Parts: sequence; C-alpha cells; structure tokens
Amino acid sequence: MTVMTMTKSSYQRIACLSTEAVETLYALGAEELIVGISGYTTRPAKARQEKPKISGFSSAKIDRILAVQPDLVIAYSNMQADICRDLIAAGIEVHVFNQHTVAGILRMIAALASLVGKQQQGAELIADLQTQLAHIQQQAAHWTRRPKVYFEEWNEPLMSGIGWVSELIQIAGGEDIFSEFAQHHSAKQRIIADPSEVVRRAPDIIIGSWCGKKFIAKSVTERDGWQQIPAVQNDLVAEIKSADILSPGPSAILYGLPQLHALISRWQEI
Repeated sequence: MTVMTMTKSSYQRIACLSTEAVETLYALGAEELIVGISGYTTRPAKARQEKPKISGFSSAKIDRILAVQPDLVIAYSNMQADICRDLIAAGIEVHVFNQHTVAGILRMIAALASLVGKQQQGAELIADLQTQLAHIQQQAAHWTRRPKVYFEEWNEPLMSGIGWVSELIQIAGGEDIFSEFAQHHSAKQRIIADPSEVVRRAPDIIIGSWCGKKFIAKSVTERDGWQQIPAVQNDLVAEIKSADILSPGPSAILYGLPQLHALISRWQEI
C-alpha cells in the first residue's frame, strides 16, 4: 500500500509583489498563505477582493508590506531590487525570481511549489502547461509558412517583446522580427530607436501589449510610413492585454499563447 505524505509549507504568511506569484499560489491551492498582493494583480479575479494590496510593481511603501507581517516576500527581477534591499534590511526573508523564458516560467512554478510544500500540485500544473505548449506547437507545425510578427510592449519609446513573448510567438507559428532583442532582460535594451526599422522589417502581424495601459491600434496605423506595412494593409493590428502575456507565469501560456496562435491562424487564411 502506498502512503501519501503531506508536506507542510515552511512559510505561513507570504507577501507577493508580483502578479505571477499570486496566480501560481492560487493555482497550487496555497492561496491561504497569501497575506498581501501587488495592486497590478488580475488573476484570479477573486484575489483582488480577498487579499490586501500592499505594493505597485517597481514602487512600494515598506511599511505597508511590513504591516501584513510576512514571513516571506516573493519578488521579481531587478525592478524590485530597491524594495527587496529595504525589506532585507528590515529583517524580512525575500525570494526574488528572475525568469525571462518559457523554461524559466516552469522553473519558477516548481520552485514556488517547493517553497510551500505543494510539489505534486506544482508538477501537475507544469504538466498542464507543457501539454498546452505541445498542443499549440503541434498545430503550428502543419503550416508551411510563418508570418513575421512585431510585438510592441511599449509605445513611448517603441519597445519590442521580452524573452518568453518571443518564444511564444515562435511556438504559435510566427517569427519575432526583433528576436535579437528578446534576450535582453532590461527594457532599455529592447528600445527600437528608429520606428522606420519596423517598416523596413515589414511585419505581417502587429501585436500591441502596452504594459499598464490600453493599446490604441489607430495610433499605430497612423504612424508615418506605417501604412505600407503588410499588417496594417491587411488589418492585422491587434491587442493582447498585458495581463495575458506580459506576466511571466501560467497566464502567458494559458491565455497569451492561444491568442497569438489565433492571430497567426487568421493570417494563414489571407
């Protein structure tokens, strides 16, 4: 007879400064451990009603975080380095994730699951995400041509997509026209200094996902010289909301990837 052992979380009061940590803990069934979330959290929707908002993303008042008495703070990337420094100085244990690839997203889930004693649930979630990735990739493999895709993460200045976005475009059946920028973690290194370079690379699909604000397609299609871009001529300028693809957690695979695939499927029919 096999006896299943339950591993208890080493932490009981977790403050999440990043949206993907909240989403992942809920998916693991560990939401009861969360005592505070980022104000940018969108998934699951009930988290915004159930949990106090204690931070923005790159800014936070340390006193608000300390007020929820966390025994662990989950943070993300160098953008939160100053916040983490102050928390550490205040005696708080901090775990900073820094995933920028699809593989990194899966590693993050496994590590977070281990931190809260949910290894089996973490393995199951990772398996579900891998199934989604394989399913989309298999569908895309039937196509004989791949569209050129321009993914715009910000518009002032123009900024191309980060690593996992570029990978998901490839998995969905497209080619990221600025894939050479995707390896850069820093947003500044993904700035497109000359907008005419987008025109020169002639994307078949333009996707806007302006982090934190609504994408306005008209402002893109009316840029000088952009009317000659195939994506503009074929009305393939679309938005994928930042919450669906720019958070490096399950949402990017579960929600962002299918939208990428749907846009590429639409292009295949032209």
